[in-house]
Amino acid sequence: MDPIFSIGIQSLWDELRHMPTGGVWWLNIDREIDAFSLINQTIAQQDTEANVAVIGMDHDLRGILKLEKDRGPQKIRLFSMPNQSNSLYFLARDLLCSIEPENYLLILLCANNAWQNVPGPKIHQWLEKTHEWAKYHNCTLLVINPGNNNDKQASILMSEYRSLFGLASLRYQNGMHLYDVAWWCNEKGISARQQLILHHHDDRWELAKQEETAVQPRSDEKRILSNVAVLEGAPPLSEYWSLFKTNEALFEEARASQAATLIFSLAQNNQIDNIARQVHTLRRQRGSSLKIIVRESQASLRATDERLLLGCGANMVIPWNAPLSRCLTLIESVQGQQFNRLVPEDITTLLSMTQPLKLRGYQPWNVFCDAISNMVNNQLLPPDGKGVMVALRPVPGIRVEQALTLCRPNRVGDIVSMSDNRLVLFLSFCRVNDLDTALNHIFPLPTADIFSNRMVWFEDHQIAAELVQMRMLTPEKVAKPLSETAKTKKVINAEHDGTGWRRIPEPYRLFSDTTERTS
Repeated sequence: MDPIFSIGIQSLWDELRHMPTGGVWWLNIDREIDAFSLINQTIAQQDTEANVAVIGMDHDLRGILKLEKDRGPQKIRLFSMPNQSNSLYFLARDLLCSIEPENYLLILLCANNAWQNVPGPKIHQWLEKTHEWAKYHNCTLLVINPGNNNDKQASILMSEYRSLFGLASLRYQNGMHLYDVAWWCNEKGISARQQLILHHHDDRWELAKQEETAVQPRSDEKRILSNVAVLEGAPPLSEYWSLFKTNEALFEEARASQAATLIFSLAQNNQIDNIARQVHTLRRQRGSSLKIIVRESQASLRATDERLLLGCGANMVIPWNAPLSRCLTLIESVQGQQFNRLVPEDITTLLSMTQPLKLRGYQPWNVFCDAISNMVNNQLLPPDGKGVMVALRPVPGIRVEQALTLCRPNRVGDIVSMSDNRLVLFLSFCRVNDLDTALNHIFPLPTADIFSNRMVWFEDHQIAAELVQMRMLTPEKVAKPLSETAKTKKVINAEHDGTGWRRIPEPYRLFSDTTERTS
């Protein structure tokens, strides 16, 4: 009969504790000291005849493991490996050189943040191969991964239910140990989305008494967790409302929610990345029943920022000019919704996809075409809303290189290039009805005085079709900008004050210090 191993928390019910052979289980733990303690207790929970091996990645296992005389296996095999990604890839092969892993419990203690710089596809590939290896050799592999960036790690692993039989995390928060189970599959069945409180005393991990009979948490669908700034000084509107002074406090409380409504407050532009990461973590870890809302209290969101928040998993972004009565109506409108949009597992991918253009100003022709192509083919961006491409032909007497010296894009994402006696601009996330306003900000002179005609493309298929023609241009038709010396002679000394362009006065010295003045 195949052995069934156990995680080291004896008071857990079997559905969340058993680890039969033939699978891989993964635990993220935010503190190394907790990881060491849990490994010791896991070893102590095994039978005396159990086959156990511990692999330490950049750890001295002899100083970490504390065996008990009256509990646990009689013998443990210890292995060490360097803190390098290549050692993880060759782990299965190296183990076969020393042991026959059948019916073994293998515990891999990773180095702190060992997987932090490993790309997501590499992790998926490693898990797939390791799962097949554990199934073939009929052994159990428990991965203990300590680190302080486990929210990102858990998000990447959320889609690995085919390769992982169990995924959980143990984190220390406000003096408590919270045990989050994404899913746990064994001979007793499948349990998912559990959050339990653990006690750690006398080097023992135990389930809190109030959690012993609660297999599933009760529904919190009517509960509303909100930043206090959202209500603009008003008291909680009912017993279901809970107010928090900061978004961080709201986020920590929301990590235990299942279907509640969460309302973050956005007051400054520099909060966007932090709120986006919090929304992404909650959506990936707590599921599609949460209703996540971001309310803008002051004008700080651009169109790209709003798309980022929605792409991270927010149900709705309420603009700053919506009054409180309108805000409450919008909050009520999301009740009962299920979030069904795709949320990428890695937020860094989402950040790069929703803000793909980090370029500004003049770009070589090939770079210009590639950047626009990446923008048009970005599936995370709304269709026909990625920007406007406009081709401008100078009036007779002005060369396209001279017209380029008048082109001064101020926004990141606004790029320009030249070919076939045309100046071609791409204005990212610009609406076609705002094109004239954008051009007036870019050129210090009226565009009618500089260019004789223009062509505009703003739909995805139009831009994609024009890109095909643009890539077919021969190199001799692609113009180059003027040299720095020529450019400085042609540039008009002017600045835009928000309403129009104004010439900047240039000082001239009439007499130098060495000039002799006659009376």
